[in-house]
Amino acid sequence: MNLKEKLQNFPLKPGCYIFKDKKGLILYVGKAAVLRGRVRSYFQPSTPYHPKLAALVKRIADLEWIVTDTEVEALILENNLIKKHKPRYNISLKDDKSYPYIRITKEDFPQVFLTRKIIRDGSQYFGPYTDVKNVRYILKTLKIIFTVRSCKYALSPGMIKNAKVQLCLDYYIDKCKGPCQGLQSKEEYSSEIERVRRFLKGKTSKIVKELRREMQTCSGSQLFEEAAKVRDKLKTLEDYRNSQKIVQSDQKDRDVLAVAKEDDDACAVLFKIREGKITGRVHYYMSRVEWKSTAEIAESFLNQYYFKSDDLPQEIFLQTEIENMSTIESWLTERSGRKVNIFIPKMGEKKKLMNLGEKNARFLMEELKLQKLKAKNYVPHVVKALQRDLRLDKEPKRIECFDISNIQGSDPVASMVCFVNGKPKKSEYRRFKIQIKDTPDDFAMMREVIRRRYSRLIRENKDLPDLIMVDGGKGQLSSAMSVLNELDLRDQPVIGLAKRLEEIFFPGISDAQTLPHTSSSLRLLQQIRDEAHRFAITFHRERRKKRTIVSELDKIEGIGEKRRSHLLKVFGSVKKIRLAPIEELTGKGKIPKNTAKRIYSFFHPEDEKKE
Repeated sequence: MNLKEKLQNFPLKPGCYIFKDKKGLILYVGKAAVLRGRVRSYFQPSTPYHPKLAALVKRIADLEWIVTDTEVEALILENNLIKKHKPRYNISLKDDKSYPYIRITKEDFPQVFLTRKIIRDGSQYFGPYTDVKNVRYILKTLKIIFTVRSCKYALSPGMIKNAKVQLCLDYYIDKCKGPCQGLQSKEEYSSEIERVRRFLKGKTSKIVKELRREMQTCSGSQLFEEAAKVRDKLKTLEDYRNSQKIVQSDQKDRDVLAVAKEDDDACAVLFKIREGKITGRVHYYMSRVEWKSTAEIAESFLNQYYFKSDDLPQEIFLQTEIENMSTIESWLTERSGRKVNIFIPKMGEKKKLMNLGEKNARFLMEELKLQKLKAKNYVPHVVKALQRDLRLDKEPKRIECFDISNIQGSDPVASMVCFVNGKPKKSEYRRFKIQIKDTPDDFAMMREVIRRRYSRLIRENKDLPDLIMVDGGKGQLSSAMSVLNELDLRDQPVIGLAKRLEEIFFPGISDAQTLPHTSSSLRLLQQIRDEAHRFAITFHRERRKKRTIVSELDKIEGIGEKRRSHLLKVFGSVKKIRLAPIEELTGKGKIPKNTAKRIYSFFHPEDEKKE
């Protein structure tokens, strides 16, 4: 059965669809409320074009589907399939296995410790934590406040009865109450573990009340030493609570999720708010997101993160609406045993909280970019995307772009800007004074600067750029190509970018090519073109201004090139020369009195008429 027939036979039910290549390798896994409509949309001409999406569709050789009874079941199945097969075109959380959790084991006397490995044996996990320093602080605080065993023994009733484990130092320094010797009952230990759970969930208010009541009871019974120990625990807990920022007046459990995206990477930041305080912040870097919207990235993160996390809030705040919001709400409600709602804050304190999350996400994205730039042989994604979209043989790490600037042929100049790895390298910028006389002729001027630039590089045996770009359409591109052919640089990659419709012209291809307006490749080309234009305009203004100044001073009898330069150096500008009295021109300017009078008269003819 071919693809067309399979598309016609896709069921009108919820489920998951699987795209495979000709080797049977899974490329992409998705879910849908109606399988047939969603899968057909990938192959419709009206689907918005994106290079990565086009590359996916081109590689699809086979389709499969799995029908489910509900959309929630489809959501769970999608997560399991992505986790198992790790498809190339699905959004991926980077290094998600390496983040630590706090584990409470499933035993009569549970252990509490840090782990990076999840074992589904009934144990409870809190996290993941992306800040190891913070999680160690939480564990340290926990061990000061609660008396939980630190040993690794499997304390079975038989082992406790036969006293096979000796009391350790923790017992003698009041860090443990000796359950290994039967000195602490299972019920009493379980009560302490329940407190630990509340602490890890950020539910500390009740623990504070319990400790205060316990301290008062000890004090009332004149057990002052015991009361002092509880007081110290209470102080540690209060210090921990005070280190958490208060952001909400109500007591609802909330998670605030914000996403920042750049090229093929994204960062998701999640603030955990418990009892009105931020109890933690986790962040994940995500890859393979170039063809996904912010809403799609947020939805993918929600699915992957809460699929593992047991700490589910009452409310989740997002930046924007997501497609399967009601399905995810139902799934999370089912998992947590209480209603979970997803909101998009529009104003007030909740919106400020959302803005805080977005600010953190953007900051972390900048941090990721800096880390990548420091890596050896790093080539930015946008450069790789440009190679793909322009179908170049090699990555355009070095791009040189030319622009011509003149007004009706006066003071014609040209600029060349250089971008290396997608960033401007200003030390390589060049400016050209046009030498040909038959101006205005943009094509002739383009030929001149291309010839001057690349004949020099050939003469000095220097490397040529990976891509030459000219600001303009067919005419400018043809002018550049004619010179490159003369210089025997026929294989040199060259493009023209026309400003009017942002069309890209290639040598030997009559029709203009276009890239999606949201494409990172087009944004880079626009940035380079605009920088070349800015650099050319700046140079053109400088020349025009200088010519105006020179022509004005040159009209005065007795002012030659040396004296003109001297006056401009002393006074700084023609305006200051114009305002200077005769005495200042002769004193500060050190020029003869008669010449000073001529300068003053030139700029103040009205004074001469009064005389």
